[in-house]
Amino acid sequence: MTRTTYRCQCGAHIEFKQDLEKEPGTTTPNWKCKECGTPVPGITAEKISHQHPS
Repeated sequence: MTRTTYRCQCGAHIEFKQDLEKEPGTTTPNWKCKECGTPVPGITAEKISHQHPS
């Protein structure tokens, strides 16, 4: 299966859940870049949040 990756506007390469930060206090997950706090698109972030380094 192909891995989902995302390149944040700050230049960070987001590939695993560790690269994301979940916004607290929301009923549906809102994910942000761990480096700069920029929101990551929902569908992309959900796919990434389920990936683990092999």
